[in-house]
Amino acid sequence: MLVDSHCHLDFPNFAEDLPSVVARAKAAGVSRMVTISTRVAKARTYETLSEAHPEIWHTIGTHPDGAGDEPDVPTEAIVAHTHHPRCIGIGEAGLDFHYDNAAPEAVQERVFRRHIAAARETGLPLVIHSRDADAEMEAILVDEMARGPFTAVLHCFSSGARLAEVGVELGFCVSFSGIVTFRRSHDLRAIARSVPPDRLLVETDAPFLAPEPHRGRTNEPAYTADTARSLAQTLDMDFAEFAALTTANFHRLFHKAAG
Repeated sequence: MLVDSHCHLDFPNFAEDLPSVVARAKAAGVSRMVTISTRVAKARTYETLSEAHPEIWHTIGTHPDGAGDEPDVPTEAIVAHTHHPRCIGIGEAGLDFHYDNAAPEAVQERVFRRHIAAARETGLPLVIHSRDADAEMEAILVDEMARGPFTAVLHCFSSGARLAEVGVELGFCVSFSGIVTFRRSHDLRAIARSVPPDRLLVETDAPFLAPEPHRGRTNEPAYTADTARSLAQTLDMDFAEFAALTTANFHRLFHKAAG
């Protein structure tokens, strides 16, 4: 059994074929998937998806690309949405300094810190997005952990080894997507080998970043199995052992889904 710990099943790519997408995932051994929030304003969309499909759970939060659209959502509003029985995490939220037209860094930081506060208050894990912001992310995470503990996962990890090390030191999980299967991702595979096995998660980030041998296609939860096979090989682990490990890690972190 595998879990796709991060996908976006509300995106238009899946609008007309979601039952088939879920069926293909189950046929590939992916029994659960988490559709990840990018806007708090879309909460009812995520709730509807997870209510309609027992295989799907959801989170609530504002992606850093949307921080400019939702700059002032209070922590209390984020927390209120977690009362839904199928909502198992906060985010994705974080920092993304890749694009010139992104929200100002100060706005992204303010929004991110509110999500950390929501994770701390609820005890639910924070799904962290970090792109081209390693130093700033490290500073915020260390500062916020000193204010009070919270749990988190560094999702779709593609940052430097230092941020992975900091995340592990803070008690976080590290999740790898199809990027780790790409031919030139030698450094990323080395980072994966450095992460303690009990902190590893696997994801698709569908519809983006399809793993080999599906690269260039629309990604979907079924392809979690391909990323898992690649990671198992990287770690010199039996595939079934790796699948059981990452599923156990998922349920330990996303404890609300384990009930």
